[in-house]
Amino acid sequence: MNATRTAERHLLLNMTANGSLGAAGEKLFVVTHCDGPYVHDSAGHRYIDGLSGLYCAQLGYGYAEEVAEAARQQLRELSYSPLWSASAHPAALKLARRLACLAPDGMEHAFFSSGGAEAVETAWKIVRRYHVLRGEPGRTKALARRGAYHGLTLGALSFTDDPGLTEPYGAPAVPTTFVANTNRGLLPEPLDDAAFTAWLLADAEAAILAEGPETVAMLIAEPVQNRGGCITPPEGYWEGLRRLADRYGFLLVADEVITGFGRLGEWFGGDRYGARPDLITLAKGLTAGYAPMGATMVGARVAEVLNRPGEVLNHGYTFSGHPLCAAIALRTIEIMERDDVLGNVRAHQEHLAKRMVALGALPIVADVRGAGYFYAVELAGDGEDGAFSEAARAALVRDLIPRRLREAGLLARLYDRTAPLLQIAPPLIADGDLLDRIADIIAATLDEASERLVSPERQNP
Repeated sequence: MNATRTAERHLLLNMTANGSLGAAGEKLFVVTHCDGPYVHDSAGHRYIDGLSGLYCAQLGYGYAEEVAEAARQQLRELSYSPLWSASAHPAALKLARRLACLAPDGMEHAFFSSGGAEAVETAWKIVRRYHVLRGEPGRTKALARRGAYHGLTLGALSFTDDPGLTEPYGAPAVPTTFVANTNRGLLPEPLDDAAFTAWLLADAEAAILAEGPETVAMLIAEPVQNRGGCITPPEGYWEGLRRLADRYGFLLVADEVITGFGRLGEWFGGDRYGARPDLITLAKGLTAGYAPMGATMVGARVAEVLNRPGEVLNHGYTFSGHPLCAAIALRTIEIMERDDVLGNVRAHQEHLAKRMVALGALPIVADVRGAGYFYAVELAGDGEDGAFSEAARAALVRDLIPRRLREAGLLARLYDRTAPLLQIAPPLIADGDLLDRIADIIAATLDEASERLVSPERQNP
């Protein structure tokens, strides 16, 4: 089978210029099998999976037999049953209880979905229902952060600040105002944490007042913002968001689709930063990538309103809490606890941080950001302002760097929509030796790119 030709004829790939497949001899990258923290392609090459698939393969790929046994057992007992009209099944009940035990205090209810975008959609509908039941139907607006990404379904897309993704689909389904994110590099001058937090909260409060506090339903944010490059918050920021939510009556939603389940060394990444949200969205690491599943965790005070006698939550999905996915989630959580996977992240995160921060000495590196097993390197170009000329961007960001990384056996993410970024999110099982190998490959690649950046005549190898 010619994979490229088959994709051209039959498969629409995600976030891909599908019509350009096969152009200039470009071949489809086909992953055929995997083991431990590695994936193998159809050409027989092995790569370190430096992005955990798509931020989801927390356990790498070495637990397939154990997870498969849990799946087989579940399918033998019960292959499907919906969570619909006062009907449930044991796997969903067990998983909801397990998540309530792991979640922050007061976060006691789970609504299941098939992925992150659905979890965000669910959060919005629950938020709206909450306000309507409390007699405030005019709360129809949302706040999100500039540059944020919260999913590609139409509702979740409303909270995503990327014109290239949003404009093709017209006006947003939910009126959304975007407030400052926590990227210090965008500040005109450096600020300490206290001053930066005050500035961020003042910006958010100004937006709330401009929109009318009585019209704002929620603010959604990631504990560490993925888009824009692993943007961490200053001390006191999440506590400040909690105060604003309480003062003005909207709900605070923590999008933990990426940061949940150990990525930052905690079950819930917001715990690292003092977050106390009303709702939490989950997916990806919930099943360690072994099955598609999402969840929206709902705090007790919100659930109390939803659960008033006689009120109906008119929302649902056919595959909400699917028995197979729930059983897989339960088994992967059990494995993470048994093998102390979070302890592994905590044991090695400082070493990874040192290796990543050291990259800042290279001329092509503008900034290094991140936490836990989640890091981004923002690249600096050949312009006086650090921007890339089109020639340097084409030669280095779109060609040399991704090619050298892959030749060296590392899968990482090169983001080229705004300021170019190189991002990693290794499997949480990665030990110090593997993290060093990842850092060594990145350092060698960016060192070569730096040499070519300062010598434009050498940009095309």
